[in-house]
Amino acid sequence: MAASTSAPSSTTDPAVRAEAIRRGLAEAWGAMGASWGVAPAIARVHIYLMARGEPLTEREVREALGLSHRAASLALDAAIRWGVVERVAEPRRVGRRGPAGTAYASVGDHFRWFGRVIEHRKVLEGDPIIEVLERTAADAAAAAAEYVDDPELADLRDWLATFLWFVRLFNRAIGLVPVLEPTELERVLDLLARIPDDTILRLVRLLGQLPDDDVLALATGLSKLSPTAARRSIKLMAGVVRTVGR
Repeated sequence: MAASTSAPSSTTDPAVRAEAIRRGLAEAWGAMGASWGVAPAIARVHIYLMARGEPLTEREVREALGLSHRAASLALDAAIRWGVVERVAEPRRVGRRGPAGTAYASVGDHFRWFGRVIEHRKVLEGDPIIEVLERTAADAAAAAAEYVDDPELADLRDWLATFLWFVRLFNRAIGLVPVLEPTELERVLDLLARIPDDTILRLVRLLGQLPDDDVLALATGLSKLSPTAARRSIKLMAGVVRTVGR
């Protein structure tokens, strides 16, 4: 059962209330992390640092989340490998001598850390499974070629080829996310959020009724235009669509 993110109503200190909310969120986020294939401690550390919005030392993190020194260190190191947490100079070192210690801060741009998570998961999961499927599909194709009259091997070869095609498509689509700049990804998703669902569904169904060559030629042509030429083309197409649609 996920932990509640609500602080006790009897608490009157705003700082205590805020910290209780952050810790409750960390517990709930950690519990959900397991469903995403992320260790709960990593998920808790990441969301807590995001919610705090400032660099914290390893000790501050482990004391806030009730982790051991080893668990906190491992979780922070893993979060750094995922690209969602960064090492920074330790804050609040007024009057101390020697080099600055180490603190940790979450990557503030949500679209940047999201892209890094997608990239990390693609490397860990998507690319390896494609390699496995490619080897398996090659084995099945070789076996089917050796036993040309066996329908079971022929069916397995065909199914593996189709499944490999599907996984490659999905992996390629996922792989485009980290390639985009965070600002580009944000704008694309924001535009999609502003388009009503029924409009998107109508466009998808319309594309399904158009010849592939026509759609690909239009997309390729638009991608080669300068921003100024693209704006003129879009305005022209919008006018044509309004006229034809009357």
